[in-house]
Amino acid sequence: MGVGNAGFTHEAVVEIDRWACDTLAENTDWPLHGWDKGDVRQFDYTPLKGKVNLVTGGPPCQPFSMGGRHRAFLDPRDMFPEAARAVRELRPEAFIFENVKGLRRQAFTNYLEYIRLRLRHPDLIPQEGEEWLEHLKRLEDYETSGASGGLLYNVVIRLLNAADYGVPQKRERVFIVGVRDDLATAFHFPDKTHSQDALLWSKWRSGEYWERHKVKPVENEREKKRAAKLKVKPSELPWVTVRDALHDIPDPEFHPKAAERVADHRFIPGARSYPGHTGSPLDEPAKTLKAGVHGVPGGENMMRRPDDTIRYFSERESARLQTFPDEFRFHGSWGETMRQLGNAVPVRLAEVVAKAVRDQIDWSNEKSNSLQSSGQAASGRKRGKRVTQTRASVTST
Repeated sequence: MGVGNAGFTHEAVVEIDRWACDTLAENTDWPLHGWDKGDVRQFDYTPLKGKVNLVTGGPPCQPFSMGGRHRAFLDPRDMFPEAARAVRELRPEAFIFENVKGLRRQAFTNYLEYIRLRLRHPDLIPQEGEEWLEHLKRLEDYETSGASGGLLYNVVIRLLNAADYGVPQKRERVFIVGVRDDLATAFHFPDKTHSQDALLWSKWRSGEYWERHKVKPVENEREKKRAAKLKVKPSELPWVTVRDALHDIPDPEFHPKAAERVADHRFIPGARSYPGHTGSPLDEPAKTLKAGVHGVPGGENMMRRPDDTIRYFSERESARLQTFPDEFRFHGSWGETMRQLGNAVPVRLAEVVAKAVRDQIDWSNEKSNSLQSSGQAASGRKRGKRVTQTRASVTST
């Protein structure tokens, strides 16, 4: 959806989970058509060759998740080899892959470099029976030997915090972006648009935050001390808080009848707090929503009110924290829906990154077309095809 909002249309969306497939199938008003229920390892890209400008995906993150089993390349759910296959077979102008912060853990350093080099040189595939460390050596040799030829991508990797881009959630995720080398364009990740300092200013220097919500300030000495050190008003917008995101829908615990008028919005009993799992404060961006290995992890998926009472976020509230529109519907039980949401990329964050990629590629192609039309095509490089108003992508989750 975020990629669609950035101006791409989807040639295919590949998803294996039955409930996620049902969710995609119901939401036909959104740019998620072309989905295919099945194993991405069996997906045939042949009909899509020459049609796709962008490949995006979230290779299953359980192998790298701090809440998972941390098995990385030993985990059969590691789909990064499939990400490389999609790039190799489709030869898109660019790709975007997203994964959990745990991918950058020290234990996975070598494997992250392996991922980068496989995506940089997607034509250099593993030989039969070759272990990944041996393949990594071969990729390193090729990378440093000055060899040329074959499909080549310039790859950058960055840890982004969704809260820095207007998402009401402190969700840190690794983004891997590659741009095909023949496009001859630079790429950098977009500058952040929101900040914690700006939120602190709006709370404790201008008071605008509390005035807007028509509530008394909730005392927080730690925040006040940090705000007092700010010399000038930050240029960014304030981080978006849980209260900001949910201000216009009724609390399902205290107003169940009114909450019934909001889709997927009902009170779920049983929330409890324990050390390390204390819920998301109402006046901060939420903690990272998680899918969990054994059901819904309570502490990350709870709201904590100023009086320290807690409750689970409803499905609709969780969807708002992931910046899904209210019209988007989910299939499955509360726990199943929360799993889908915990595995999702915030729509707004995906849109911001995809738009930055599109802008850079469009600029490169416009420059190339201008040079060609003036008879000054640069250095004999093979240029990418002309960018049209509608671009195409293939997404895998």
